[in-house]
Amino acid sequence: MRRKWLCLIVVACACLFLATTVRVDASTYGKLQQAQREKDQAEKKAEQVQGDLGDLNEERAGLQTYLDQLNDELLQTSSELAGIEDLITQKENALVEKQKELETAKEREAEQYDAMKKRIKFMYERGDSAYLELFFNAESFADFLNKTEYVERMSQYDREMLEEYMTIQETIQNDEQSIVDERVALSALQEQALAKQDEVSGMVNEASLNVADYQDQISKKEAELLAYEQKAEESENDIATLQAKLKEENALTKQAMAAGFSDLSSITFASGDIDLLAAIIYCEAGNQPYIGQVAVGNVVMNRVKSSVFPNTILEVIYQNRQFSPVGSGRFAIALANHKATQSCYAAAQDAMAGSAPVGNCLFFRTPIPGLTGIQIGGHIFY
Repeated sequence: MRRKWLCLIVVACACLFLATTVRVDASTYGKLQQAQREKDQAEKKAEQVQGDLGDLNEERAGLQTYLDQLNDELLQTSSELAGIEDLITQKENALVEKQKELETAKEREAEQYDAMKKRIKFMYERGDSAYLELFFNAESFADFLNKTEYVERMSQYDREMLEEYMTIQETIQNDEQSIVDERVALSALQEQALAKQDEVSGMVNEASLNVADYQDQISKKEAELLAYEQKAEESENDIATLQAKLKEENALTKQAMAAGFSDLSSITFASGDIDLLAAIIYCEAGNQPYIGQVAVGNVVMNRVKSSVFPNTILEVIYQNRQFSPVGSGRFAIALANHKATQSCYAAAQDAMAGSAPVGNCLFFRTPIPGLTGIQIGGHIFY
């Protein structure tokens, strides 16, 4: 009888244990499934936002090209206006000189006019009697001929002075009209250039506002992507998921430590590596202290130096499912729109030069219960 009761108790305990195990496994499996569904939903939404961002970036790029063309046109117009203003200055200086010449001509005209008046007055008062008196006072025939030639020369001189006076008057009139015409033409040219400059400047301002509007929309979409990244990260923070991920990461770390790291001097950097590294630092630690930004660059460089990971910055950053901003598309936005700050570039440069505030750490994430490592700002490096 005792054996029967003992057997019954053992069977009951076994059944209870199995039932509990099944419930625990079912619960864990259910959490994993729920976490995966939430992550998939976040990734689908992120893909939609990426599509919107692609359209916005194309439209912004078109506007930016148009804005660049307008700026070039504005620069050309400003250059033309400056040239016109220089020409006006030169013309004004020339007109000042011409005005002086005109004043001198007017003085000469006045002198000639005064001389002609005196000459006419003399001829009117004395008339031909002066010439007759001159001829009658001739002492000889030769003297008579000389005085005749003198009279002819005087008459010729009078005609020449009259012609010169008329020429001077005509020149003065032409010069005065020329000065007026040139000033009117230059003024009209200047007004046209100013009008064109104002028009292009207005178009530049309008295009700039449109570009800024698109940039604002892009920034909002970028914020949405960041929210989706955080949502996906929260889905991964399920204990079972994290345990599996940390187990995989620890295995990679042990493998990397066993294999060792290559020397920094053996790495050949490509021309765009600093842009890539600065962009991923901006996405992952743009809001972190400077040492935290260098630490992210340190992790990337550690992977480049490890045989467990790819051996270039490009391949490390784009390695599948390693950096969430790359998967969401936020990294591409930061890279295309030059979002990385001077601080991020300085951190990238320091990391590429060998600065290692987190030693040989290969991973980092936001703090979670039970995860140990080097904490800098909002990240734990391990």
